[in-house]
Amino acid sequence: MDPRRINSKGWDERVAAGDVWTRPVDDAAVSRARHGDWSIVLTPMKPVPRAWFGAVEGQRILCLASGGGQQAPILAAAGARVTVFDASEAQLAQDRSVAERHGLDVTAVQGFMDDLSAFEAGSFDLIVHPVSNCFTPDVAPVWAECFRVLRGGGQLLAGFMNPMIYIFDQSAGVRGQLEVRFPLPYADTRDLPPDELRQILEQHRTVEFSHTFEAQLGGQLRAGFLLGGFYEDVHPGSVSSRYFPAAFATRALKP
Repeated sequence: MDPRRINSKGWDERVAAGDVWTRPVDDAAVSRARHGDWSIVLTPMKPVPRAWFGAVEGQRILCLASGGGQQAPILAAAGARVTVFDASEAQLAQDRSVAERHGLDVTAVQGFMDDLSAFEAGSFDLIVHPVSNCFTPDVAPVWAECFRVLRGGGQLLAGFMNPMIYIFDQSAGVRGQLEVRFPLPYADTRDLPPDELRQILEQHRTVEFSHTFEAQLGGQLRAGFLLGGFYEDVHPGSVSSRYFPAAFATRALKP
């Protein structure tokens, strides 16, 4: 089983199903961004602090595993030169559609987040990486590649899931209950019985992996980054968000 291929195809299918994270921004949002009124998210709800971006106009920005026509068009409308890199061609098509309609400087490239060999070292000033590394088994190469393709003084803005959510039985969560079931770190492909894995693929079309704080925060530090910002966010409608954050975001700096 190749999780990267499963998730690439799965996100194509999510686009067809109208998943919330595949719906492009509307024309009004692009228009507002052109006039300086914009925000994006790395996590479910909370906008990224504008101070984290610096002056966006003219920046070379990589929207990593960020297809779907949401972050990239807004940043391009704000004046950045944007490359969006995603495993799903259908997600990238959403970005191309918005960019073509509005004449935005967006380049869409298909590939996997742990392999940025399509780009030379120091290619970008800023990387925007919304919650998505739960779809890769290992985050270490993601952070290493981010560090390589950023210029010195560049920034990585990344969102990631709270690993705590993966200890619970998903079927119990649908019933509004929290039942501890799995040890961490968790992987759909390893920890679910075959019949439940098939059900997950039928319902969600993708497979997920939890990652420890050591892998997420420690991994960024080991890659060479310095952490310069952090915040928590919740997931609306999630039972677990009544008790603890669903996701986190970091601002990491390449010296």
